Amino acid sequence: MRFFFTLLLAAACASSSAWAAPYGNYDARRILSVTDTPTGKRHGIDLQYLDSMLADIASHARNYPPVFDSDADRQRATRDTATLAGMLGLLTQDAGAHPEILLRAATVNSYGHNLHINGAAEKANALFQRLLAAAPDHPRSNHAYGVFLAGVARSAESLPYLEKALAAGIADAGYALGLVHLGLGDQARALQYLESYKARAPADPQVAALIEAIRSGKVTVRRESK
Repeated sequence: MRFFFTLLLAAACASSSAWAAPYGNYDARRILSVTDTPTGKRHGIDLQYLDSMLADIASHARNYPPVFDSDADRQRATRDTATLAGMLGLLTQDAGAHPEILLRAATVNSYGHNLHINGAAEKANALFQRLLAAAPDHPRSNHAYGVFLAGVARSAESLPYLEKALAAGIADAGYALGLVHLGLGDQARALQYLESYKARAPADPQVAALIEAIRSGKVTVRRESK
């Protein structure tokens, strides 16, 4: 089960259903490189190219349901997500995998879950737990895991991770906490976090619309099965 918020507010509904930018064309093979050196082959990873792909996938599939300009874009993004998950899976087999690679592997699998890739949620959860066992105070990892848990209807479990991320300076965790508390039925706490986030991000039009919708009783929460 997943939850999402239905804003019975014209402006908010218009923004949530807005046309999505086209998904780009990528060659995932560019991420891994092999260089011949005097001591043998050296394997490398192009983090810049990887992150550009992850950012594009995130713009469409960070939240549920994913939003694409066309079905062809959705299919291509799903293939790229599955490919990246497989490649990063190979790079994280080593017990000493770098936390930044673990974070990317967990993140791409969380997007894969939203794209209905079988087993992606289980892989994401295992990778996040492994990452946080090694680096429990890593701000971005706590934020990403909290958002993931909320997205798979484990809202109460998401709270300590999001609160740790917020305390570490991740402003977006405040917005996520507002949504989670709203989903849990605590509008007072939701407004507290959303107002605080608005003070940090006054240019964000969505949070202002959401706050107004909550105060005017124009927000409902409903659950949707995959």
